[in-house]
Amino acid sequence: MSKLKLGLIGCGNISPLYLKAAQHFDNLEYIACSDLNMEAAEARAKEFNIPNVLSVNEIIHHPEIDCIVNLTVPTAHAEVAKKALNAGKHVYNEKPLAAELADAKEIVALAKAKNLRLACAPSTFLGATVQTAKQGVQDGLIGEVIAANAFFMSHGMEHWHPNPESFYQKGAGPMFDMGPYYLTALVHILGSVSSVNASARISFEERTISSQPKAGQTFSVTTPTYISGTLLFTLGAIATVITSFDVWHTQMPRFEIYGSEGTLALEAPNMFGVKVEVRKAKDETWQPLPLVSKHQDFEGSWGLALADLAWAIEEGRPHQASAEQALHVLELMHAFLKSAESGQRVMIESKL
Repeated sequence: MSKLKLGLIGCGNISPLYLKAAQHFDNLEYIACSDLNMEAAEARAKEFNIPNVLSVNEIIHHPEIDCIVNLTVPTAHAEVAKKALNAGKHVYNEKPLAAELADAKEIVALAKAKNLRLACAPSTFLGATVQTAKQGVQDGLIGEVIAANAFFMSHGMEHWHPNPESFYQKGAGPMFDMGPYYLTALVHILGSVSSVNASARISFEERTISSQPKAGQTFSVTTPTYISGTLLFTLGAIATVITSFDVWHTQMPRFEIYGSEGTLALEAPNMFGVKVEVRKAKDETWQPLPLVSKHQDFEGSWGLALADLAWAIEEGRPHQASAEQALHVLELMHAFLKSAESGQRVMIESKL
């Protein structure tokens, strides 16, 4: 089996999970890493025995590198991806595909024109939890799908993240940070969405950091932090979605799918091996479903979509974390905010 030779750009908090992926999947090999903070890149290279620390321009044009793993901030995803594609490299973007929908469409078209691969996180939809739920729906365990609920509610990350400010600015917020996990799972199981209707608000215009090293500092919030809405799927199902950084406590289920003959419940769609349960119409209790995949460990499965990209290139098949799926999810996220701002239902153009 050949290895996909990788160059990683962006050596922040998420990079160790991607760098450890080469320890869990034998078709991945990191040739170089880069960061605007070269000290951070040097530290990651030393930690993971990466042979080269290069500038962004050098890593994009390195002759041995096949694919750029783009872990930059969301507002830089499109710019870095475009440069890499123009340099003849495949690209794997951390979610979201881009900050702006127009930029995402541009890099999707560019990848097609250059016959290069463009993939996008998250990997979680390929893990055992979501795949088990999808298999249950396909097998007709709950009959015809009528509706779904997907709820992510917390009180944000200023209590634990060392640099939480960026999560509360345009291009982030709970919808763009956690929405990709929940929406990707929904569309992977239920298919394309035709329209979105939503409301949103900024509940706390100023936040105080309680985590180190910035405890006591305050910052302004510039993007909605409570977003609630409904998705109408092409096949007729309706999903209610909430993403929030404003909720202290909740007993809401995180992810459920309702059918004509019963209900499927996922403990969390942003994990790989947590339980999936089914309860049919006349059942007195919930029954656990056996997980259909070996990809259940969080660290060991984090790079699954990247490994699948490598397998797909070698096998000459489409990769599963497709640019089209990521573009559809990005359009949905923008549609939530657009609908909330306009007070009108937003029609979705992209399809899976």
